[in-house]
Amino acid sequence: MKIKKGDIVKILKGKDNGKSGKIIKVLPKENKVVIEGLNLYKKHVRPKKQNEKGQIVEVPRPINISNVMLICPLCQKPTRVSFVQINSKKLRKCKKCQGTFN
Repeated sequence: MKIKKGDIVKILKGKDNGKSGKIIKVLPKENKVVIEGLNLYKKHVRPKKQNEKGQIVEVPRPINISNVMLICPLCQKPTRVSFVQINSKKLRKCKKCQGTFN
């Protein structure tokens, strides 16, 4: 998987099209990512204790990895990623500025 937790990505499709945010969680088996503060849906939470009120909470939902694009930390542009082997380490490489990052 070319995207990791902590990366900044731009959303290409969906209701938050064009917005960017930081990845909170990566779900590699489902090919999905959860982005902080984006793709929010409202969830109704029941009261758990007596004398407690129910509430509506906004929860980020996973978005398909094909609908996001990684923003290069070096050139700050949305880009595709390739892999390069340097000193027996597998590093990610930006296709636009040719810079390597991990």
